[in-house]
Amino acid sequence: MKKAPRGMFVPVVTPFKEDQSIDFDAFKKVIDYVVEGGLDGILISGSTGEYHTMTLEEQKEVIKKGCEYVAGRIPVLAGVGRYTAPETVELANFAADCGAEWGLVLPPYYQATTDQGVKDFFLEIADGSNVGIVIYNNPLSTGVELAPELIAELAEHDNIVSLKDTSDMIHTCETIALTRNMPNFTVFQGYEHTILPALAVGAEGGFAILMNALPQEYVKLYNLVKENKWAEAAEFNMSMAKLYTAMEAEPYPAPVKAMMEMLGVPGGCVRKPLVDASDKLKAEMKEELKKLGRI
Repeated sequence: MKKAPRGMFVPVVTPFKEDQSIDFDAFKKVIDYVVEGGLDGILISGSTGEYHTMTLEEQKEVIKKGCEYVAGRIPVLAGVGRYTAPETVELANFAADCGAEWGLVLPPYYQATTDQGVKDFFLEIADGSNVGIVIYNNPLSTGVELAPELIAELAEHDNIVSLKDTSDMIHTCETIALTRNMPNFTVFQGYEHTILPALAVGAEGGFAILMNALPQEYVKLYNLVKENKWAEAAEFNMSMAKLYTAMEAEPYPAPVKAMMEMLGVPGGCVRKPLVDASDKLKAEMKEELKKLGRI
């Protein structure tokens, strides 16, 4: 049985060069930056990492090299979701061999199935995987909303240990209420604006695109929560609100990659068909970084 993840996890970007190849030198620098920033864990090959623009072999190389670069300094969650359970198990076990502790798995999407089909999918993956399974509920991207009751059923499996909930706060609250007495299952919130509210109602952590650029700020926010300094946490959270919005004001992860470059961190290009951030958004983000005292 794998231990459930907790804390602030960065869905790390994958830098690309102008010729669209993966810039592994820059990738190492990004990983060093976020690890040294004090975050609790890292997600490699997630949506922010643009895994959906990669071949399977590229995705494997990113997971392998990413684990090498992390070098055990913080725990690794790898994006391993494929459309079929056997493919997902194969990639999950590859990630385990590379050093990942957990695998992030989306439900079956595009061709809709039943709740039982979804349940069987996750249980087959959990039974066959050497990493702990983190369910990824992201209905805006997949068109599939996993009901809190279904997630609670899945959470009873020893190897299904967490949920990344990129959904609204009602869904997150309902899921926390149903799983709060399960000691080896945690709930994370995946939207920038609602990480702090989710922590207030019992979530155990968050994922945020902005962590790629501002890891230390998220460590500060999380520490304020752990110290029960909620008013200070709320004030600090609001100081970053416009940057939260900027992260998805244009197709991500282009905004955060542009911000990283402003801070001297090599975010690199996005891979086509994604597009780089506009000059207008860059200017807006630069002003907000000035207000934070970061540039």
